[in-house]
Amino acid sequence: MSIRIIYFGRLREEMGIAGELFELPPEVGDVESLRARLLARGGAYATAFDPRKAVRFAVNQDIARNNTPIKLGDEVAFFPPVSGG
Repeated sequence: MSIRIIYFGRLREEMGIAGELFELPPEVGDVESLRARLLARGGAYATAFDPRKAVRFAVNQDIARNNTPIKLGDEVAFFPPVSGG
């Protein structure tokens, strides 16, 4: 089984995709380990998930932290910080 990943804003633009299904390996149990796994893919993923760039995330449409757990069937969204005003 997998999780659904959705990309918004500059991440969508840099990677050229709006989302994907991701087979969740046992060692990926939280948002930070997922981000690290995506970064390790290289190419556009390395650009989008560069640790020097701010990225926010949500799990099942709730704002999440790095240590927020993820499990099979979840939806994880990655997006750039936004500001209002």
